[in-house]
Amino acid sequence: MEIAANDISQTLCQSVAEAAGLGRPLQLCGSGSKEFFGRRATGTRLDLTAHRGVINYEPRELVITVRAGTRLAELESLLAAEGQMLAFEPPHFGPSATLGGSAACGLSGPRRPYAGALRDFVLGVTLINGRGERLRFGGEVMKNVAGYDLSRLMVGAMGSLGLLLDVSLKVLPLPETERTLVQACTEEQAIERMNRLAGTPLPLTGAVYDGLQLYLRLSGSEPGVVAAQTRLGGEVLADGSGFWRRVRELEHPFFDSSSANGPDNGRPLWRLSISPGSPPLGLPGRQFIDWGGAQRWLIIEQPGEQPTEQLAERLRAVAVQHGGHAQLFRGGDRNGAVNHPLPGPLMQLHQQLKLAFDPQGIFNPGRLYPEF
Repeated sequence: MEIAANDISQTLCQSVAEAAGLGRPLQLCGSGSKEFFGRRATGTRLDLTAHRGVINYEPRELVITVRAGTRLAELESLLAAEGQMLAFEPPHFGPSATLGGSAACGLSGPRRPYAGALRDFVLGVTLINGRGERLRFGGEVMKNVAGYDLSRLMVGAMGSLGLLLDVSLKVLPLPETERTLVQACTEEQAIERMNRLAGTPLPLTGAVYDGLQLYLRLSGSEPGVVAAQTRLGGEVLADGSGFWRRVRELEHPFFDSSSANGPDNGRPLWRLSISPGSPPLGLPGRQFIDWGGAQRWLIIEQPGEQPTEQLAERLRAVAVQHGGHAQLFRGGDRNGAVNHPLPGPLMQLHQQLKLAFDPQGIFNPGRLYPEF
C-alpha cells in the first residue's frame, strides 16, 4: 500500500513566523477527531492535514518516519502489509484520525501496560517552534539521545510546545495469533488476577474488567497462546478483535451514556490513572477498569447536589491517594481545569519549557492548562 505524500512544511513555517510576528494565537488542527479532548481550543485555525506521507520506512529495521498529517488507518494498513503494527495501539476516535493528533494527545490503547506507551516508541520528531524555525530532535534508532529527550517531550503536549511536522517511530511485528478469554468475577478478584498475571511470563497483552467479567487477551505464537489458555481457563470470546477495538475507541456499551460533545449530550467521562494494584475505589457511579487495573474510567450517573468542582476535587484526591491523577476525559466544562492541576514547582518548569519553545505563546493557548 502507498500513502500519498505532500510536504507543506515551508508553508507552515511561514504561517507560524507570521503569526509570531503579529502575536496571533494559532489553533493547530488535524482531522478534528480529538477536538473533545483537553480544554477548549482558541486561536486562528491552522490545518495540518495536508502535510502527509511516509518519509522513510525500513521494515527490517522496525522503524518508520511519517509526516504528522498522515491518517492512522493508512499507516496501520501499510504496516500490516509488512506484518507489523503500532504496538501502543492508538485510539482513533474517527476515520480520519492522524498520527500527529495521536502524538499531541499522547493516547495509547489497551496494549499500553504490556508493550509500552506511545511516548516509548518515539525515536525522533521534526517540529516548528514558536519562532517559525524548523527543529529536529532524536533520530531513527533507539540509542540516539544524549541529554534531554526533547522528542518525547512533545508527546501529550497538546501542541502547546510546537507544531509537529513528522515523527519517527519504532514498530513491532504483529503477533502470530491472539485469543481473548472471559472469566466472571468480582471487582476485587479482577484486580488481584490482573496484577498477579502481569508478573508472570504469560503472553498477556490486554486486561479489562467491565463490572461483571474479566477479559484477558493473549498474543504470540500459537503454542504459547494455547498453553496460556489452558493454564488460565475461561471461555474464548468469539469476536476478540472487535471487542478490543471497541474498548480502544470507547465504543464499549459502558461508554454509551458519555458523549464527546459536552454535558448536554451525555455524562462527563473521567479517567483515573493510578497504581494498578489499587483496591476498588468506592466512588459513586459506574467504573470500567483497563490497563490491568491502572486505568479506571468513571461515569457519575447521579452526582446529586454535589457541585462539579467539589466532585472534581474528590476524584483528584482519590487519584493522588493511589499514586496517580484524575482527568476529565470528555464532556463537562471544557473551559475549566480538565487536566489534573500541577504542583507549583512543576507548573513553573512547564511554563519555562513553554517560554523556550513558544516565546510568544501562540500555539494552542490554554489547551493543556489555563496557565499557558
